[in-house]
Amino acid sequence: MKIAIGCDHAGFELKEDLKAYLRERGIEALDFGTLDGAPVDYPEIGMAVAEKVSTGAVPRGILICGTGIGMAMVANRFRGVRATLCHDLYTARMSREHNDSNVLVLGGRLLGKGIAREILSIWLDTEFLGGNHRRRLDQIARLEESGKK
Repeated sequence: MKIAIGCDHAGFELKEDLKAYLRERGIEALDFGTLDGAPVDYPEIGMAVAEKVSTGAVPRGILICGTGIGMAMVANRFRGVRATLCHDLYTARMSREHNDSNVLVLGGRLLGKGIAREILSIWLDTEFLGGNHRRRLDQIARLEESGKK
């Protein structure tokens, strides 16, 4: 599996650690930056990762900024992207089971590396439940198609 990953300067350290964790799991991380801790504009990186998920070039993505809020806002502008900001294990599980999240968003200034790895592990390993949750995602997809997004 390949996963697109990107961050701004506030998420750089965490991104590098999560890339190592992905490698340990045999998952290839396609890194869209930033490549160091120098200040950058997060929207450009968020757009690059979200576009790869939106077009189906990769099945999932990971975005990291200071709080995760900005990256989530950017990623959810793309058709078919379901970016979820997760701060704990429960939201990581629910983001997959109920929302079929395909972009995980994390706050680099809010999470330590250990908990971020646990969140990522749950997000990677949890399956979408479907059922009533599929109906709700279909409603969101229709909203995207109507141009009201």
